[in-house]
Amino acid sequence: MSLDKSIKEIKTSFRLDLSNCKTLTDLENLRIAYLGRKGKITLLFDDFAKLSGSEKPKYGKALNVLKTDLTAAFNKKSNILSPNQGKSSDNSTDFSLPGYNLPKGSLHPLEQVTNEIKSIFQSIGFSVAYGPEIDDDYHNFEALNVPKHHPARDMQDTFFIDPNTVLRTHTSNVQIHLMENQDPPIRHICCGRVFRNEAVSYKSFCLFNQVEGLVVNESSSFAEMKGTLEYFVQEMFGKDTKMRFRPSYFPFTEPSAEVDIWNDKLNQWMEILGCGMVNPNVLKNVGYDNTKYQGFAFGLGIERIAMIKYGVKDIRLFYQNDKRFLEQF
Repeated sequence: MSLDKSIKEIKTSFRLDLSNCKTLTDLENLRIAYLGRKGKITLLFDDFAKLSGSEKPKYGKALNVLKTDLTAAFNKKSNILSPNQGKSSDNSTDFSLPGYNLPKGSLHPLEQVTNEIKSIFQSIGFSVAYGPEIDDDYHNFEALNVPKHHPARDMQDTFFIDPNTVLRTHTSNVQIHLMENQDPPIRHICCGRVFRNEAVSYKSFCLFNQVEGLVVNESSSFAEMKGTLEYFVQEMFGKDTKMRFRPSYFPFTEPSAEVDIWNDKLNQWMEILGCGMVNPNVLKNVGYDNTKYQGFAFGLGIERIAMIKYGVKDIRLFYQNDKRFLEQF
């Protein structure tokens, strides 16, 4: 039989057999019979190898075209049969299927509370400032009227990097940097992490977050500070929140006070912040004329506010990254 006739017959029989394929199994048997390693196309190429040199160009092209046509027809039929077998094409998408329920992220509860606090103070004219978490002894202690003998310098309270460098124990160091580089009037809150060398328990941690406020001008007063903090408490905890000021002591403020709010659930007063008029020695240390300028300052712990606001009883929960806890916020 001539090669021309063989090519024609294979083309005709392939089309007929292809039309009779109803399943993917039928199609696979067809592929083996015609395009497999021992299939009819392979046998034709074996016959092609026996041709003379003058005939090979003609029949070589014809065989390649035949193999390409049969392969294309096979692939087309395969795409048609695949969905009928419960299998979708690799490139197909069923837009009628429901979408994936992707998890939603959210801000950490401490970040949420920090943003709320910043928003409250910014609404009454405070700017936000940040400063170094690692600072020298002067900015963290001495400039704030904390002398060398002060108990806050004890190693159980402070992380010392070297004798003159510490992990800041409060964000008050930012207030010193502000006053050194800016003339009054000043009206800022300072936010960030602080570090204390304390035993970790349900109510204390080795690091926590603070927001401290500072106002310095020629006319600030204790009454202005009191009104500012009353506004903050009402915005943060509600208009009907009961609060009180108690006398206290801080080396960098004089007079000083602590603020408590009444917790109805626990039926007790809870401390939320410390405050006072800026000690004249602090103003003098930064080069201000303490006979002309005066100011007030206050500081509060973010974790403390969050625990009261959300009823959290263990401060360690904020740092354990437990999704069951965090997803509640």
